[in-house]
Amino acid sequence: MEDLLEFVVDFALRMGADYAEARFQSDITETVTLKNGVPDASTLSETEGLSVRVIFKGALGFASTNRLNRRASKEAAKRALEGAKAASKAVRLGVEMGGGELGRGRVEVRPRVSFEHVDMDARLELLKEADGRALEAVKDVGAHLPARIFTLDTWTTEKTIITSDGVNVSSSTPRVALSVFMTAYHPQRGTAQRFFDLGEAAGWEAVERWNLTRLFREEAYSLGKVLMEAEKPPKGVVDLVLGPEVIGLVSHESSGHPSEADRILGREAAQAGETYLKKDSLGMKVGSQLVNVVDDPTIERSFGFYLYDDEGVKARRRVLIKEGVINEFLHNRETASVFGVESNGASRASAYNREPIVRMANTFLEPGDYTFEELVEDVKEGVYIKNFMEWNIDDRRLNQRYVGLEAYRIEGGEVKGLVRNPVLEVTTTGLWSAVDAVGRDLQFQAAYCGKSDPMQGIPVWTGGPHTRLRGIRLGGRT
Repeated sequence: MEDLLEFVVDFALRMGADYAEARFQSDITETVTLKNGVPDASTLSETEGLSVRVIFKGALGFASTNRLNRRASKEAAKRALEGAKAASKAVRLGVEMGGGELGRGRVEVRPRVSFEHVDMDARLELLKEADGRALEAVKDVGAHLPARIFTLDTWTTEKTIITSDGVNVSSSTPRVALSVFMTAYHPQRGTAQRFFDLGEAAGWEAVERWNLTRLFREEAYSLGKVLMEAEKPPKGVVDLVLGPEVIGLVSHESSGHPSEADRILGREAAQAGETYLKKDSLGMKVGSQLVNVVDDPTIERSFGFYLYDDEGVKARRRVLIKEGVINEFLHNRETASVFGVESNGASRASAYNREPIVRMANTFLEPGDYTFEELVEDVKEGVYIKNFMEWNIDDRRLNQRYVGLEAYRIEGGEVKGLVRNPVLEVTTTGLWSAVDAVGRDLQFQAAYCGKSDPMQGIPVWTGGPHTRLRGIRLGGRT
């Protein structure tokens, strides 16, 4: 494959491109879905192809093909160049590829248990067994579980990237993911729903670590308890303890997305939204000194793992908020050139026929020193929101709303009974500024981050530790 990519790059340069990049990507995916205890779908899919990006007189062109031969690759390079030439005549764009630590080498994640060693029947049987445990658990609290959808995906991604300025990197990454959706029901108490994702860059050994039969039983039992026992939450100004799942979502949505440099430049406004940050927002105070939000693609086994991004830049840990202050933005090579900095390796594409754009990887609040008990014991009146049922955030990533699912009243420094659907409505700066204690128990959850048009959904982790907020106005749903 390297020979073909080198040929494409050389051909584009001979045709007049100032910069040329060729990327091969292959994805082999197996999916099994269990719906209400019945197998719903089992699929095997394979996509592969290559893309070409060029710069001509400050304009960018992109094209792709799924035919891996010289003739089709030349045609793709021609289309990319034609697009760049047309754009260069219409608008003076001045696109450049900024600097960064450009890579040469190969990264291979080796699974301990290969996916091919676990057939579809075995995967289905595992989901069925776990589903049975969930039904038993929710029955124990007097509720029903009429709607359950469980999807288990495994896939392996192969990539090779070659550029005219020296990049030559390749990678092989297996990933496994689980999506869970459950609805509990009781004739007098109504319904409660739970959804979550697990995911790792690993082989089937990740599924073994998850212990799905125990996980489904615990999640279904908690969901049933919320439905049957939760009471109205307190309203007004209280202290909050937010669980890692909630803090991870906040870190991703209100810190990661606003820090994407293409958003700051207004290039995602019509697709994925805007940001409250501006080009000169570095140094802006947005939270207490305890707030440190990081995006790090180099975490082993993480769902968003990579060591080279899709422009061939070496990945590194990015500190988005340092001690409550905006510290750096997420960049690809193009935005880095605009800001006068080096790329920090945040360029990702979901498939061979999608252009690499600025993306997150694993975004989380760094842990502090507190145990969970220490966070709670200093709260006279408050609420502990362990996880969420729903959320939304405005296009500028400033005003946001989170509705808790499993949540508890805190009184006199002790966790008391369940409360139903506490509602947190707050600004990004208001939330982070209220943080006065951060736990030490860093935990991660998997997610699929959506952005761009055509949509690009990419695997990420969100995370953080339990975190305490002071003086937050809390609402509730009927």
